[in-house]
Amino acid sequence: MTKFKTVFICQQCGHQNAKWAGRCPSCNTWNSLVEETIQTGKPSPTSRAPRAGKAAEPKLLDDIRHEDRPRLVTPDKELNRVLGGGIVAGSLVLLGGEPGIGKSTLMLQVAMGLPQVKVLYVSGEESGEQLKMRAERLPSVNRECYILTETNVETIIQTVEETEPGLLVIDSIQTLNNPLLESAPGSISQVRECAASLMKMAKDLHVPVFLVGHITKDGGLAGPKALEHMVDTVLNFEGDRHLSYRLLRTVKNRFGSTAELGIYEMQGSGLRQVDNPSEILISQREYITPGIAIGATLEGNRPLLVEIQALVSPASYGTPQRSATGFDPRRMNMLLAVLEKRAGYRFGTYDVFLNIAGGLKVEDPAIDLAVCLALVSSLLDVPLPQEACFAAEVGLGGEIRAVNRIENRIAEADKLGYKTMYLSKYSLKGLDTKKFDLKLQPDSSLEYMCRTLFGE
Repeated sequence: MTKFKTVFICQQCGHQNAKWAGRCPSCNTWNSLVEETIQTGKPSPTSRAPRAGKAAEPKLLDDIRHEDRPRLVTPDKELNRVLGGGIVAGSLVLLGGEPGIGKSTLMLQVAMGLPQVKVLYVSGEESGEQLKMRAERLPSVNRECYILTETNVETIIQTVEETEPGLLVIDSIQTLNNPLLESAPGSISQVRECAASLMKMAKDLHVPVFLVGHITKDGGLAGPKALEHMVDTVLNFEGDRHLSYRLLRTVKNRFGSTAELGIYEMQGSGLRQVDNPSEILISQREYITPGIAIGATLEGNRPLLVEIQALVSPASYGTPQRSATGFDPRRMNMLLAVLEKRAGYRFGTYDVFLNIAGGLKVEDPAIDLAVCLALVSSLLDVPLPQEACFAAEVGLGGEIRAVNRIENRIAEADKLGYKTMYLSKYSLKGLDTKKFDLKLQPDSSLEYMCRTLFGE
């Protein structure tokens, strides 16, 4: 006999508690326990027998046949890059991001941009007429794009088995529901059960599935955070929705690198791929400004030149402010200590603000030198050479350390017309400098480089 009981489930980590508490005992998140009614004495929907009617049997690893299925290469080069070369058959991809950032636009654009591929686009948020209105603004190529407005996961799986599409898009996972569960759509139980059913279907039928999930800035919504360990690939679509540029990052990828980055520009006709992001990350200035330095970084296999903006001003209050946007504040404090101890520049009574232009978040230590020189430039109010860029790590002893793949960074700066690159002298080992037009300025000490550039 089916019985029901009430439990409190954390919408952040999925922990079940017998009674309500202000903080989850598992993940220590406040106000995340939500009351849900679950069934007991009845098997879970995902624990039923396979649809083929035959139970799975263990096999020796040598007896398993591996079919070489080619990846589905889309016309979107940025999406192919972050996926590791294309869409893998039978993979489950989660695309997360804040509401209104452009996830549905990206997925609809991908679905309509695949020629000669049958795509099933399932929408639980918009009607067919609303999707048609949005699709008319996008470049239409694929005539085999089918629209299904449905939220029942069993009906969706049945439709997939009947139509046999080459790609399935679910927009969004929070709107789906399994009728065998009593909880509301979007709850942790519904999200997990629906995702598990879709994952089994994807592996059985070798259909790649894209799941769209909404998250807030603090990651408070349960869907994407609870699914990260279940899916094959997690993509994060980020950026300020009031600005035009969007960044597509790989958080998890079982079939490729997790260090890739895709850059888009939101336009009236959809998302435009940015082929040369270095040009948009460096602002065009009519005059030379102190506190501006150009650093050469890497995002996956892609070299980028980013603009580091520093502002150092006398502290108006007792405690100086330290603020960094797009850069680790703790690393900025470490570099400030190195500049004071090893180079003799005093920042103790100054407010320090640091910004990576373009909304990019950089973790590459190769921009340490550019950050240090931008801070000193703003402190002394002396601008750096306009056609110079920097690529080196700074150690606690004030030494300038070599970074990896320096040749790719030099080639990117050379392509954009920079005349000089400052780097560590240890980066020149085995480097053919004759094939570059720009001048290389090697050094091994941060103090000596500051004296060379600023004359103090």
